[in-house]
Amino acid sequence: MNRYLFVIDYQNDFVDGALGFPGAEKLDEKIAAKIRAYGEGHVLFTRDTHFENYLDTREGRNLPVVHCIKGTPGWECYGETAKALAEVNAPGIDKLVFGMDVSDPATAAVLPEAADEIELVGLVSNICVVSNAVVLQSKYPEATIIVDASCTDSFDKALHEKVLDVLQGLQVQVRTHATTL
Repeated sequence: MNRYLFVIDYQNDFVDGALGFPGAEKLDEKIAAKIRAYGEGHVLFTRDTHFENYLDTREGRNLPVVHCIKGTPGWECYGETAKALAEVNAPGIDKLVFGMDVSDPATAAVLPEAADEIELVGLVSNICVVSNAVVLQSKYPEATIIVDASCTDSFDKALHEKVLDVLQGLQVQVRTHATTL
C-alpha cells in the first residue's frame, strides 16, 4: 500500500512566532513520532512561504501579520518535527497560498505518482490543513484521506472543531485519537 504523511506548515511562526498560539508546541512530539514511523520515502512537508511584499498580497491585506518570510527563522520547521523531517530526508514543498499548487513543476516533482492513503497533520487546521486535504483529495481521488485530530490544532478552538466536522462531510477520515500509523 502506498501510504504517505503530509506535515502541513508546522513552522516556528505558527508554533511560537508571529502567529503562534498556546498548545501548538504540544503537537511537536506526536508529529515527530509519526514522521519516524512512516519513515524515509513516505513523508512530505509543506512550508507556508511569503516574501517581503506579504502585506501587499490579498492574504496580507486580510491577515496583516508578517509571517513565514522565506529564509527567516519563522519560516523554518519547528523543534523535534524539524529534526525528524531531516532524519527521513522528507522533501519540502514551499507553498505561496493555503493549498499547495500541484501543477507547479517543483511541487509535482516531489509528489508521489499514486497514493492509496494520505494522512495530514500540522497547522492550522481550519486554514492550511483543510485546504491541503481538499487539494490532495482532488489530486488522488481514490486515496483515503485522513486527518489526525490529535496532531492538528488552531488558534480558534471553535473553528477547529467545526473544520473537523467539515472534513468529515468532505469524506475525509478524522481520527480523534493519537496513532502512529
